[in-house]
Amino acid sequence: MMLAGCSAGAQAEPERDASTSPAEELRLGYFANVTHAPALVGLEEGLFEDALGDTELTTQVFNAGPAAVEALSAGAIDATYIGPNPSINTFIQSAGQSAHIVAGAATGGAALVVREGIDSPEDLEGTTLATPQLGNTQDVALRSWLADEGYETDVQGGGDVHITPTENAQTLTLFQQGQIDGAWLPEPWVSRLIEDAGAHVLVDEADLWEDGAFPTTVLLVRAEFLAEHPETVEALLEGHLASVQWIEEHPDEAPTAINAVIEAETGKPLADAVITRALEHVTFSADPVAAAFQTLVENGLEAGTQKDGSIEGLFDLRLLNGLLEADGADPVSAAGLGEE
Repeated sequence: MMLAGCSAGAQAEPERDASTSPAEELRLGYFANVTHAPALVGLEEGLFEDALGDTELTTQVFNAGPAAVEALSAGAIDATYIGPNPSINTFIQSAGQSAHIVAGAATGGAALVVREGIDSPEDLEGTTLATPQLGNTQDVALRSWLADEGYETDVQGGGDVHITPTENAQTLTLFQQGQIDGAWLPEPWVSRLIEDAGAHVLVDEADLWEDGAFPTTVLLVRAEFLAEHPETVEALLEGHLASVQWIEEHPDEAPTAINAVIEAETGKPLADAVITRALEHVTFSADPVAAAFQTLVENGLEAGTQKDGSIEGLFDLRLLNGLLEADGADPVSAAGLGEE
């Protein structure tokens, strides 16, 4: 696990207007998922609060990206850990005015898991599969993959394979009851269906990407908040980097820290076998893997869950790269899709 990946040239931090100042409050969104571990560890270990100083931190938990984007767009939160596809959607729909990705958080940790008797793509015709929410990152991945396999789907749940966006905990229950045949999910839900409900992996999303690296979670900030409070966003990024580094340096303690927040939010901790398996399939990094985002746009268009449009300007990595360079780490690349 690394703090940064792709190398770039010397980076300039954003110019700060004299009128900007630290925010009195930062409202942060996240999911109670292993793929959001930098958020969970940052909260459990107090790393965000240490970095934010006098800025009050409040949080809100979401099940999937579209709901988090709705809250961000409405001004109910200022930043959120989120999947890449909802980030793309809000950027395109707002003509680049809504939000910017300021860092990566996680890669990997998503898969299609299915019931016994489904052993190949050919076995999926007529089945019902779940995703966390219509238009979220796993929903787009499933629809795109099914299209590549020759299946037709639609956003109403029709087609050759029926896709039913469902809250993750309910997906587990429905699978255990035999009401759905599988689901494309992020961790820890992949491992929960395997360990708790006897599912098996039909498609590991890592196998669909070169070198197995695909973005699962990024840190998205409301554009207005970034412009008005760059000092606060920089402090958030300090906490984020500290959390990614803590996970790397404390592999034996990380499951307990992550589980503590999951238990607080869901009422039940993950079983040891579940969280161990989940963490084996996720890598935590501040690199957002920006080079993959144009492919994600194409997947969303193919899936019929997003509008066509440009994502040039989606990334603003200047604050992040300033912090990385100050620590002697390599800066990360926006792949021509924004500021570095």
